[in-house]
Amino acid sequence: MSRLTFRASAYEVKVPASSANLGPGFDSFAIALEKRDRYIAQVLDDKTLDIDVVGEGSDEVPRDEKNLVVKAIYKGWDFLGLAKKEYPGLALRALNSLPHGRGLGSSASAIIGGLILSRSLVVGGADRMSDNDVLTLATEMEGHPDNVAAALYGGAVLSWQGEDFAEAIKLEVSPRITAVAFIPSNNVPTSKARKMLPETIPHADAVKNSINTALLTQALTTRPDLLLTATEDYLHQTYRESAMPKSFSLMQKLRAAGVPAFISGAGPTVLALLVDADLNHELNDLVRAAGSGFEVENLDISSVGFQVSNI
Repeated sequence: MSRLTFRASAYEVKVPASSANLGPGFDSFAIALEKRDRYIAQVLDDKTLDIDVVGEGSDEVPRDEKNLVVKAIYKGWDFLGLAKKEYPGLALRALNSLPHGRGLGSSASAIIGGLILSRSLVVGGADRMSDNDVLTLATEMEGHPDNVAAALYGGAVLSWQGEDFAEAIKLEVSPRITAVAFIPSNNVPTSKARKMLPETIPHADAVKNSINTALLTQALTTRPDLLLTATEDYLHQTYRESAMPKSFSLMQKLRAAGVPAFISGAGPTVLALLVDADLNHELNDLVRAAGSGFEVENLDISSVGFQVSNI
């Protein structure tokens, strides 16, 4: 007999996009953006695994146990004490709006979506798996807590991890700040981007990066006028330029014009944070600045993370 009682109804979870690093805050800072993937799951009476995916990445997303949402659901059930042989059948529908491999947290969305579904489908699941448990499990899967923390909590997050835990502090982003994403058609795998980083950096660069990372907490919350300085990175972006030359060039162009811009996560999307913007006018200027090869999209900063409901 299973130690878990499953709910008969389906559950839907909507998970926001996220942008990590925000310049200098490598593997620690991230922000949630109001562009969401949707996942709907229901437990089946037999052992069938029925997966359907539409939208972004639908041609390449696995329809078996290798599916990242399914892997996260199974990891959640493992945490709740369910043996693999006791896994029930599962119907999963994914409606993807986040582009894959572009630095907008598509994998974090899938992981958080799966973990939230795993506890939602179980009677008393939320009592046995806290949000902090979800963050720790998600970090184990993702390898770092920044994107998953933003997808979980919303707003801006400062996150960190130890050997067997992950933690995050949510920061309330100033309402004066809006985000604009410059999304290229090409992708850059996170694994490739990480391999481009050096083992050591100059001490002077480390000092400047530490200062800007500390400043970022104030710039995001109470002093958005400091964002241009606070988002300047000395740790990782320059070393990845060859993998995303057009993105790097656009970022430099925007920053030279006084716009706080940075590579979103491992790239190649460029994210700009605008302060007190008149988007009716400024978006046109930004589209012209980007030129061809980028889709320019205004993305509100999401003050909430995942949203789950019984359907």
